[in-house]
Amino acid sequence: MSLEQIRQIPGVTGVITTLYDKMPGELWTQEEIHDLKRYVEEHGLNLSGIESVNVHDSIKTGAPDRDKYIDAYIETLENLGKEDIHLVCYNFMPVFDWTRTELARVLPDGSTALAYNQTTVDNMDPANMFDSIAGDMNGTVMPGWEPERMEKIKELFEMYKDIDEEKLFENLVYFLERIMPVCDKYDINMAIHPDDPAWPVFGLPRIITSKEKILRVMKAVDNKHNGVTFCAGSYGTNIKNDLPEMIRALPGRIHFAHVRNLKFNSFSPLDFEEAPHPSQCGTFDMYEIVKALHDINFDGPIRPDHGRMIWGEVGMPGYGLYDRALGATYILGLWEAIEKNQK
Repeated sequence: MSLEQIRQIPGVTGVITTLYDKMPGELWTQEEIHDLKRYVEEHGLNLSGIESVNVHDSIKTGAPDRDKYIDAYIETLENLGKEDIHLVCYNFMPVFDWTRTELARVLPDGSTALAYNQTTVDNMDPANMFDSIAGDMNGTVMPGWEPERMEKIKELFEMYKDIDEEKLFENLVYFLERIMPVCDKYDINMAIHPDDPAWPVFGLPRIITSKEKILRVMKAVDNKHNGVTFCAGSYGTNIKNDLPEMIRALPGRIHFAHVRNLKFNSFSPLDFEEAPHPSQCGTFDMYEIVKALHDINFDGPIRPDHGRMIWGEVGMPGYGLYDRALGATYILGLWEAIEKNQK
């Protein structure tokens, strides 16, 4: 997709993007950030935030060299602040970012979508995870799944062998306490993305999975700049999570919203696929999710997320143009209806 195409979607005024060639721990220079921002603005859009400035595994594991990588992260945040960028979405997931077992599950209408099956994961060697999906990436490189990173997967698992949920939580708090001064200085909202799916994968710990766990993080570092990316699809992988209730429990701390739908297969809550955005196409009540955001006066960026591949489009799985454009207009319609119903 191109910025020219995105600009033509009604109601879309900005984008969330990143420097795709940066590996976790690498410094972002002010010049690189400036060039990225200028490129977006030259196409008539705003650079509304960054997803992601990826966190190095030494930070997540509390390795002896973590401060070196945190210092680089702080310098990157300074450079973002100097370029008037005030939102960073990031995650603290061990080894893998979001995990799927299929990138092109064929749906009844002929479109394809991302999907997850726990039985497949249980029967797979994690070292083969990347190989199992690489053929469906359509020549793209997905953040967090870079081939250079996946080549070191055995080393990564070794780094996490003694890391449980409590240690991972402590390392997250240490990281947040170190970066909050620069966030305060430049008014940068750090928006942690939930773990996806919301349970341990390959025995790796997960700490951003529920209302209780995210509130613990918010209380541990009680600063308005320590906030949340509320991803309905990621939290919603656990069907026990009440998504509107979670939103209402986080007023002032949700800085970014990913609004998307999932459909669970009836035989297992651990088998799901990405669904079109409208409520009737999946499991979630999308009206109630958007209404909860409206009720807490959320004013940050909202994006449709993880769209299907439709109409013959070929691109990065989950991030096609057409289905997410449909999702954007659907969300705008919900927001308008909610506002008018409250007058």
